[in-house]
Amino acid sequence: MQLKTSFKKILLVVVILGLSLLSLFLLFSPKETIQSNTIPSTVNANVALIKEQPDCGLPMRLRISAINVDAQIEYVGLTSDGTMDVPKNPANVAWLMTGEKPGENGSAVIAGHYGAWKNGEGSVFDNLYKLNKGDQLFVEDDQGAIISFVVSEKREYDPTANVADVFASDDGKSHLNLITCDGTWNNAAKSYSKRLVVFAEKE
Repeated sequence: MQLKTSFKKILLVVVILGLSLLSLFLLFSPKETIQSNTIPSTVNANVALIKEQPDCGLPMRLRISAINVDAQIEYVGLTSDGTMDVPKNPANVAWLMTGEKPGENGSAVIAGHYGAWKNGEGSVFDNLYKLNKGDQLFVEDDQGAIISFVVSEKREYDPTANVADVFASDDGKSHLNLITCDGTWNNAAKSYSKRLVVFAEKE
């Protein structure tokens, strides 16, 4: 039994390492169209399983008063090419529902767009870079509970960097990691040159 458990842990780490690097590399290029906020049909089954756990609330809103963010949380999984999906609405954020829920031990990951869209509309995480150590973040769940996090640090990553620490942690604490784009826009690649991650811990 112990051998099987160890194998499962090793397999999980390998999967996270592979998917997290690919996910962060391809996140957050502005889209041609803006779709309505929906939970993708491919992950509805997972949502149902999560709701069977009465002590685990589903995240509904992210509030960051320091940068005037009060955003609805969409639920996303992995796309067909293995990358983390993105919010359908630039005013919303997206929680990777295949990972931890905000408030659980481990790393919950929430992503948001950065930069202006073709209609001139801004994105929810345009000012994420302004957050500093000690700033507070709040997640409200579907049970009405509000979970408080405090920013511990922020980091910039190159698109090819190893980002396993964004998607997983083993320190027994509850983390909330926010991801967006940063740097300069590459029109040929349709992507920004950097990725910005804000790391926060549950208070």
